[in-house]
Amino acid sequence: MNPGLEHLHPYPFERLAKLKEGLRPPADLKHIALSIGEPQHPAPAFVLEELVRRQGAYSQYPATKGIPQLREAIADWIVRRFNVARNLVDPERHVLPVNGTREALFAFAQCVIDGTAGQTVAMPNPFYQIYEGAAWLAGAKPVYLNCLPQNGYLPDFAAAPDHVWRDCRLLYLCSPGNPTGAVMSLDQLRGLLELSDRFGFIIAGDECYSEIYPEEGRTPVGLLEACAALGRDDFKNCVVFHSLSKRSNLPGLRSGFVAGDTELLAQFLRYRTYHGCAMPVPVQYASIAAWNDEEHVRANRDLYREKFAAVLPILREALTVDEPAAGFYLWPEVPGDGEGFAKALFRDFHVTVLPGAYLARTADGVNPGSNRVRITLVASVDECREAAERIVRMIRG
Repeated sequence: MNPGLEHLHPYPFERLAKLKEGLRPPADLKHIALSIGEPQHPAPAFVLEELVRRQGAYSQYPATKGIPQLREAIADWIVRRFNVARNLVDPERHVLPVNGTREALFAFAQCVIDGTAGQTVAMPNPFYQIYEGAAWLAGAKPVYLNCLPQNGYLPDFAAAPDHVWRDCRLLYLCSPGNPTGAVMSLDQLRGLLELSDRFGFIIAGDECYSEIYPEEGRTPVGLLEACAALGRDDFKNCVVFHSLSKRSNLPGLRSGFVAGDTELLAQFLRYRTYHGCAMPVPVQYASIAAWNDEEHVRANRDLYREKFAAVLPILREALTVDEPAAGFYLWPEVPGDGEGFAKALFRDFHVTVLPGAYLARTADGVNPGSNRVRITLVASVDECREAAERIVRMIRG
């Protein structure tokens, strides 16, 4: 068996289910789930209609590289969204459709880790657990870079000693962050790119929350956008991962893409051809419709803004909690430890949140999530408001 299997931690939601075992919350309180980052807003009707309209294409084997029209739509979206010149994004060489970012983020590590002894995969801490599992199963060791309040909940890349970067083959970058909502600035990305140039590691930018932000016109900076702004037209050692799950409320469609360094993508395409993970053709056509439309994405942002506006004033009566720079999570510090808080909240008030420690590891003597919980604002506005009121009641006793 793959020895990396021995290193895999239970997934956060397995741990959460174990935490809730045997608890009997009040039957008169409706359960409100704010733990899983699964969008609950309606899927765009026009995308579902396109899926049905193209259902005859299920009779075709899909190509791993995807149909040209999908790669073209994705390239056009990158150009529009990230201010990248059109001639820098070739749909034939810079874009590869994937079945959601989760699968691709995992597979990418299996492709680029070359088996050299001592190789590491660096990642933010807290983090999306796929990064860690991908590292272990590729034969590398994960390295955790703490995201703490004093650094704006972002890793302090410059403070990491040189040996971290000498051993690093791959860095997972999550901006906007999960669960912190922190966003890298252009200057911070410049510093990270300089580190990549110096030590030769690959940057995998997980940007699946990039389209959920508080203010229209103030968009989170993307990794390819930073490359273009800094004259790095070849996107050397940089790839980004995007998905329709959060942007378009289509988590079940399992549709996303990888874009960036052409040499890396050529090898990743080669890997994926053997991996057997091509996107069904009807899903590709439905994805084209989604990437070509922004109206539904703006409406989606409006709904999340309404939730933040409803919830934050209530929670601030009892907690110190910041609005994230992007994404749909809150990452408050809570009384006591996050696990005990989450357990009591479910037992006494029938609200489920995720203990922050389940999303992090102890590094340099610190678990950045130990006294925090992740609150996911995916439920309805009324449910989110009601959950916030229950949280305040619990804290006040």
